[in-house]
Amino acid sequence: MDLQSLAIILQGALSPNPSERKAAEDGLNQYQYAPQHLVRLLQIIVEENCDMAVRQVASISFKNFIAKNWAPHDPGEQSKILPDDKEVVRQNILNFVAQVPPLLRAQLGECLKTIVHADYPEQWPTLLHWVKHNLQDQQVYGALFVLRILSRKYEFKSDEERIPVHHIVEETFPHLLNIFNRLVQIVNPSIEVADLIKLICKIFWSSIYLEVPKQLFDPNVFNAWMILFLNILERPVPVEGQPADPELRKSWGWWKVKKWTVHILNRLYTRIPKSNMYSQLQPKLDVVLFEIIFPLMCFSDNDQRLWDEDPHEYVRKGYDIIEDLYSPRTAAMDFVSELVRKRGKDNLQKFLLFIVEVFKRYDEAAAEYKPYRQKDGALLAIGALCDKLKQTEPYKSELERMLVQHVFPEFSSPVGHLRAKAAWVAGQYAHINFSDPNNFRRALHSVVAGMRDPELPVRVDSVFALRSFVEACNDLGEIRPILPQLLDEFFKLMNEVENEDLVFTLETIVDKFGEEMAPYALGLCQNLAAAFWKCMNTAEADEEGDDPGALAAVGCLRAISTILESVSRLPHLFVHIEPTLLPIMCRMLTTDGQEVFEEVLEIVSYMTFFSPTISLEMWSLWPLMMEALADWAIDFFPVMGDKNLEDSDIEPAPKLIQVVFQNCRGQLFSFFYVPFIFLQWDIMFPLLCEDGYITWEHDKKVCCLGLTSLLPLPADQLPGEALERVFKSTLDLLVAYKDQVAEALKEEEEGEDDDDMGNFQTDEEDDDADSDKDMGVDEDGDEADSVKLQKLAARARAFRSTESDDEDSDDDFSDDEELQSPIDDVDPLSFLLTLLKALANGVAQHAEQRRIEIEKEKMAKATEAAVAAS
Repeated sequence: MDLQSLAIILQGALSPNPSERKAAEDGLNQYQYAPQHLVRLLQIIVEENCDMAVRQVASISFKNFIAKNWAPHDPGEQSKILPDDKEVVRQNILNFVAQVPPLLRAQLGECLKTIVHADYPEQWPTLLHWVKHNLQDQQVYGALFVLRILSRKYEFKSDEERIPVHHIVEETFPHLLNIFNRLVQIVNPSIEVADLIKLICKIFWSSIYLEVPKQLFDPNVFNAWMILFLNILERPVPVEGQPADPELRKSWGWWKVKKWTVHILNRLYTRIPKSNMYSQLQPKLDVVLFEIIFPLMCFSDNDQRLWDEDPHEYVRKGYDIIEDLYSPRTAAMDFVSELVRKRGKDNLQKFLLFIVEVFKRYDEAAAEYKPYRQKDGALLAIGALCDKLKQTEPYKSELERMLVQHVFPEFSSPVGHLRAKAAWVAGQYAHINFSDPNNFRRALHSVVAGMRDPELPVRVDSVFALRSFVEACNDLGEIRPILPQLLDEFFKLMNEVENEDLVFTLETIVDKFGEEMAPYALGLCQNLAAAFWKCMNTAEADEEGDDPGALAAVGCLRAISTILESVSRLPHLFVHIEPTLLPIMCRMLTTDGQEVFEEVLEIVSYMTFFSPTISLEMWSLWPLMMEALADWAIDFFPVMGDKNLEDSDIEPAPKLIQVVFQNCRGQLFSFFYVPFIFLQWDIMFPLLCEDGYITWEHDKKVCCLGLTSLLPLPADQLPGEALERVFKSTLDLLVAYKDQVAEALKEEEEGEDDDDMGNFQTDEEDDDADSDKDMGVDEDGDEADSVKLQKLAARARAFRSTESDDEDSDDDFSDDEELQSPIDDVDPLSFLLTLLKALANGVAQHAEQRRIEIEKEKMAKATEAAVAAS
């Protein structure tokens, strides 16, 4: 296809007519692998006489094709671009990068990045030579542009992969330093000079990101670079061309140069720290702390504008972790926290005296002259230092007085941001020991009242602070009377704001009140389900994937699990909750729910375990889980292989296998009908049959039935020696089982009702007691051992008695007591006798059949002999 025809097709891709656009796209797809097609696209991109829209379409098509086809993802796959076409592209794209307008340069830059990452240095050894040559010629911008892409390839590489960087630095940095020096000396530099310096800064940044190249170890070379960076940092920004809008200045070339210079100096400082830096900073520390850092912590004009115009965005930015990474205010808070943590002796008291002075000026000023924004910054500083102040005297003992005097009054401030800050600070200090309970009560009720504030940010901060007060509250009687209204306000706020921290507060309330949440459980689940769907819809609509709705959706599911756990002793509620949660479980067990699969499975486990019955609707989830397991959910299997699992976590696995085997006999041929494999366990088998190894009545019964099932095996699978061992072990276990059952019946008749362990002790416990003494086991043990002993004690009590007092019934309860299986009504002795009788009948039938066959053989031989004699 010639250039003219290709340009017509590209023009058709811009047509408002869908059919014409479709025809153009089909034409491009048809010829995309044709020889020279890629080269002609490049020619159209740089053709100045061609329409700019057509050139842009060509650049996008060129970029997408190279990204997909230049370097095949599969190592064995053949490249669909001819080697000659690749060579032509490599030879020409370098020169074209500097010639095309910025709009097209961005597309070619992406193409160049793909090619460099795939081909340099093996398939493109001349690239560095081209860069070096053009750094000394007039193509400086193009050389810097390409060198930036080349250096960025190795920005995050380490060890052997980073070796090419040393050669790149060695060949290019002397020229870069000369160019940098010339640019800095220009008296009235244009914006194009800023673009060149910015590229040099980015190249330097990529080259030193992980380690400083050895070429910079020369003090003269390193100092020459640092002098130029400091020159850029200290020189004033040109006034001409600078945008009037402060927001637009962030993207202006000269301010970007300043930004990258600070990045580099900060990176070098973190990579090469100096212990004497603090002593050099100390003389000017007051200026930094009080004239730079503290003003950044105060409420600003931009904050007020966002508060008034878009309070939802104000809330989002205030609680967005990603925003914190780039927030000057967060950086200022971190600076203060680190300063008092590492150099607190010199600075904590000085900084607090400054904050107290701010409080004093605020209290003494008339209402119309109060420094509200400085008070906001002072409260933020007090909240940021809470961990330090709660541990350090004499400040620790003065915290309650500080809250009463300087924080609590702001709950009724006429300024909204101070009401919000008061709630936040109160939440930071909710866990301190209040000498006067009325002060804690006052703060709690002020925070609750803040949930009804007309300003959205105040309501949000109040809800977050409430979480800390609920955790710290020892007398729930303060909250219990207002709990219904509290939940109403909470869900009103959830309908306005999607934030996972809101859900954390709800989880805390549910966890704290436990079964008292039963009257609200259904309503809570309905509201959380509605909030979940809203968050999911918001997250799906967010193309960039950074919407907080996704995290809030996960929080909703966790909160639902917390509610189900809190009402687990009230199974009748699960029947009413199920219809609300079923749509979530059905949808999120498909590929749509891969991000929340574990949370949804937890809800499924609650709904099936605690519900009185498993409904048909819940059973409909089983095929979905099987489909997921066969497809993508297999990736979750490693979670089950945690080597640090306790016995309590492992026990359900063999129990589940037992249920499957007992209920699916006849359908699991590949698993069930291999009993002869058991006989190959020559080491385990004697241990299993050893007297005392199997202690519990149910375990003896299972083993009796299992060993009895081995007796009908054919002789080639059950040799005589093994048959003798199996039969003897079966009889021994059967006798022990019958004796244990008889003993239990005797105790039941005698009406024994002993709830403590008393003299009950198994052979295992005798051994354990001795081993504990030998090994010096601590009597306290760890939590896992404690749980294990409690379960053993409960099983022992259940074994010793069949009925107990109401007040102790929970202690004796075991999940296994409600387990029903097909072997419950099977008596091991009857099972053995029936099997032996069947075997005997089978032997008799076999003998009679064999006798008839022998008689037939004798008659046949007699007939043959008579025929032969005649």
